[in-house]
Amino acid sequence: MAELFRNYINGEWVDGPAVENRNPADTGEIVSLHVAGTADDVFRAAAAAESALPGWSHLNAPARGALLNKVADLLDARFNDISAEMTREEGKTLPEAKGEVRRSINIFRYFAGEGARFAGVLAPSERDRVHMFALRKPVGVVSLITPWNFPSAIPAWKLAPALICGNTVLLKPASAAPLSSWRIVEACHDAGIPKGVVNYIAGAGSAVGNALIDASPVRAVSFTGSCGVGLKLHERASKRRLRIQLEMGGKNPTIVLADADFNAAVENVVNGAFFSTGQKCTATSRAIVEAPIYDRFVEAVTERTRRLKVGNGMEAGVDIGPCVDEAQMRTVLDYVEIGRKECGEPLCGGRRLTGGAFDKGYFVEPTVFAGVTQQHRIAREEIFGPVLAVMKADNFEHAMQIANASEFGLSASLQTTNLSRMFEYVYGIEAGLVTVNLPSAGVEYQLPFGGTKDSSFGPKEQGPAAIEFYSDYKTVYVKY
Repeated sequence: MAELFRNYINGEWVDGPAVENRNPADTGEIVSLHVAGTADDVFRAAAAAESALPGWSHLNAPARGALLNKVADLLDARFNDISAEMTREEGKTLPEAKGEVRRSINIFRYFAGEGARFAGVLAPSERDRVHMFALRKPVGVVSLITPWNFPSAIPAWKLAPALICGNTVLLKPASAAPLSSWRIVEACHDAGIPKGVVNYIAGAGSAVGNALIDASPVRAVSFTGSCGVGLKLHERASKRRLRIQLEMGGKNPTIVLADADFNAAVENVVNGAFFSTGQKCTATSRAIVEAPIYDRFVEAVTERTRRLKVGNGMEAGVDIGPCVDEAQMRTVLDYVEIGRKECGEPLCGGRRLTGGAFDKGYFVEPTVFAGVTQQHRIAREEIFGPVLAVMKADNFEHAMQIANASEFGLSASLQTTNLSRMFEYVYGIEAGLVTVNLPSAGVEYQLPFGGTKDSSFGPKEQGPAAIEFYSDYKTVYVKY
């Protein structure tokens, strides 16, 4: 019998009806059972967070940082078990899961260090014998709504800065992968973070989503997920004038110029498009290739994609795991059919894998379409799966036009050895995250993260930008 993991409200583990968390690579395995929260649970958690706020916010920031370091130590001690659980509940390969857990640990250490640098602003006054400064203060109770594709790193990069700034938190994980974030909350509990400071409510968005906005103590909301849900949250939060941060969809381009390091460009596109089963908001979904190398590049990418090994992420040598659940697999397969109607048969992939162990999971072949144009839906709509659309550009300027002709603007990549083209790209591309001679996916925690256009709304996440969202200023004038 799978273990039951309870919600965490006001420092206590709370019972309730349970739902299954199944392994997408082997649906016969129930990885864990999780209590399904209700709106009443959210309201109780919000009240607990409100009560805990004065004590936590008045604890000095270095002391809060010391507790975050303890959380990091506990996650580090449990590193292998948490990584394996992530692979079993979300499907990504074990090396990718280990990389994500290591990143979560590093995020907690980074923001723990911010406790000793939690500075405000000191400025000279124009008036005689007036001392003036601005202190940072917490926003208050914050709702954090996180997705399934990075079930540890995204909760970490929301939770750690919220806590170091002195806020108290309601954390809601995605129903498809709740265990990884539960382990972070467990570490917060074991580290001695006071009761009510961190609260965890698993459950369907339809059951608890509105309450995370409507609970009267809530003062800010940070959300990562789909555009549709994000827009609904924004509309609801705006009625309460809540501070809100939205990270949503992407249709990320990689431009490949004729002067690029050809083999490296092929590897970067394949990595960006297919690793993590293409289930990254920063994944490459459009490869825009300059005409002189287009045919050669299409052939090389197709051949490299055929060599990728699909399977259970716990097995050595597997490159791509399953889709996270049946609904996501159906979405991917539906877009493959759309691509067939628009562009013809894919050059490789395009099928659900069946037979043997594949019958137990949600496995889709990595798929490459060529001859894609801006008018095609697979070039415009987010698929969130292992599907790559390859497009031809006449030259650099045409490639930039194609790349920017999207409602999204999260990440973008350029493959080139031309320094001037690189700078033209950096300044001209409409994206919040820009890479050169790297995959479009893959970010670090030390710098701001977020997109532009319909991909994002509000202040950026991660790095020093996170402090801006989770804190406010109190300005002080003293006559002496």
